[in-house]
Amino acid sequence: MSSSKHDHTTAGSLNSLLEWNLEQWQQACPSIQEIEIPDKHFLYRQGESCAGFFWIKAGIVKLTYLTAQGNELTLTLLQSGDVIGQLQHGCVNPAMEESAQALGKVLFYRIEYEDFKKLIYRWPEWSWSVFKAMSNRQQQIERKLRTILTQPVDKRVIATLLELAQLFGTRCSHGYSLEIFLTQQELADLVGASRSVVSTIMNEFRNRGILNYTREQICINDAALINE
Repeated sequence: MSSSKHDHTTAGSLNSLLEWNLEQWQQACPSIQEIEIPDKHFLYRQGESCAGFFWIKAGIVKLTYLTAQGNELTLTLLQSGDVIGQLQHGCVNPAMEESAQALGKVLFYRIEYEDFKKLIYRWPEWSWSVFKAMSNRQQQIERKLRTILTQPVDKRVIATLLELAQLFGTRCSHGYSLEIFLTQQELADLVGASRSVVSTIMNEFRNRGILNYTREQICINDAALINE
């Protein structure tokens, strides 16, 4: 629980600068672009060359990795305030190691590498928040991969639902209602399992009163889920 609360604190410090309007940002960062993309569209794809950074202003972005065998693994979900991009390490246009795709409509700022570096120098406190957020995300992905390698699928589903509840949930009579809708395939991609297995587990959890879901919403009985 503590790591997610820490993530929210970090995102909050980044979000304070998101209140600037585009004209203010263009004075400090000439290359900045405000871009809106619809559901399922990509900010960038795995393997593409990209020298920019992406600062999410509104919406949810899914980071995925496509294996050599053609399997897609969802690494994490990002929200307002999160920054994604890749330090160049001597490469002018580094190849992206994952894909970033919109879940629903997404509004973001795109900042070119050199301007992003100037922002880092100009606002040390902001830059520290950026690096903390990136470090937290890397740790979260590493924990996720360890869970996939060591835990059965039902435990992975539980861990993922609790994490989603903390990040995207609002309190309801059952516990948490997720403010985002994920298909069973998207949930399966998050836990690194097949859709049919995740569907069976979700149906079992619903029959036991641990959660309820429709085509539009997932409600989580967090007390029951934690006791599993």
